[in-house]
Amino acid sequence: MYGAPHIVSDVMTHTVAAVGPRASFKEMVRLMQDRKVSALPVIEGEGRVVGVVSEADLLPTEELRDDPDVGYLRLRRPADLAKAEAVTAAELMSSPAITVRAGATLAEAARVMARARVKRLPVVDDRQVLQGVVSRADLLKVFLREDEDIAEEVRREIVSHVFPPPSAVGVEVRDGVVTLSGTVRDSSLLPVAARLVRAVEGVVDVEFGLTADGGGREP
Repeated sequence: MYGAPHIVSDVMTHTVAAVGPRASFKEMVRLMQDRKVSALPVIEGEGRVVGVVSEADLLPTEELRDDPDVGYLRLRRPADLAKAEAVTAAELMSSPAITVRAGATLAEAARVMARARVKRLPVVDDRQVLQGVVSRADLLKVFLREDEDIAEEVRREIVSHVFPPPSAVGVEVRDGVVTLSGTVRDSSLLPVAARLVRAVEGVVDVEFGLTADGGGREP
């Protein structure tokens, strides 16, 4: 019934900055600066992702470079203290890497990012071979979708099925906010319609200006 959702491969960056396990600290910092990224996949063999080095992994070296007091050191995690003396990607990386498949939906990728509290995810195939990288900014691209494209999908895939004649429902979209107006035969279907419309990619919110056939105004 509904159009196929966008998947990670639709929005990911295919040309990826990555390093090997022996990459040096300075090499990684320089690559992050040059490519304007906050994390680097660590790959070995034929491109299998074995870890990720992020800015957070590199910062303990600067944070603990001087001689902090003993009380401050006690507050730091042992892993952070170890990373302060690390010099290669293998020593600094977070492993196993948190990854996502190219065929995952954008919603699935967003949930992985939120749970892991990361800004970027390596995209891998079934063998964990690097295919690309997807970022938070990539996942937000669906909100650049044209309003009329959203309206057409809502009319075709949702309104025509949930509110068939004699209901008469119009669809207007402005800046991603969908407004459904007109008359409906069965007002109990409004929560269903709201849920389905919010699932359409690019939709920011849903508003109703509907009247039931019996004359009762719906919120």
